[in-house]
Amino acid sequence: MNKIGVCVFFLVFIWSGIQPKDYLTWFMEITPALIAAVVLLLTRNRFPLTRLLYGLVLSHCIILMIGGHYTYAEVPLFDWLKDSGHFERNNYDKIGHFAQGFVPAIVAREIIIRKIVLNRQCWLPFFVISICLAISACYELIEWWVALLIGQNADAFLGTQGYIWDTQSDMAYALLGAVLALVTLSQVHNRAITKLTVHTV
Repeated sequence: MNKIGVCVFFLVFIWSGIQPKDYLTWFMEITPALIAAVVLLLTRNRFPLTRLLYGLVLSHCIILMIGGHYTYAEVPLFDWLKDSGHFERNNYDKIGHFAQGFVPAIVAREIIIRKIVLNRQCWLPFFVISICLAISACYELIEWWVALLIGQNADAFLGTQGYIWDTQSDMAYALLGAVLALVTLSQVHNRAITKLTVHTV
């Protein structure tokens, strides 16, 4: 990630931590972004990623930090959309879960291609989508465990807003994100990988 990306990350991180709705929810929501930042920092020399992927990871981190600041059920823009009659609920969490499929799809794709995990590329979409669904399912399990541990204080973290199919729809949005990432970015990603490989060889 370039210096501009790093600055953007830390500026949004600092903003998100200034008087968030709830500090426990904020910490739980931004933890994946912090983990991603540490991993990217530790691997930037040994396994640098394409600029495309760094940009996608940064955008996902920003989504997480905005959700952490307001809680996913109370992001103002989506409250306005709900109040104006466009939605029945605040749907910012669906943006997060869509990104949870879209961005990991490119992460998985890049690692599989560059590490030559598969001999036959025709299997690539299947494995990428399977990985994204596994990540989404694991996240839903983590939400369940957190809810069991902290009880009613987990409502802001879960963000279900009384929707009984929230878990299933979250995974459906992640699936949609993964599929759209493969459909729209595969060729662009191939060129980015080729360019990176040429510069790092």
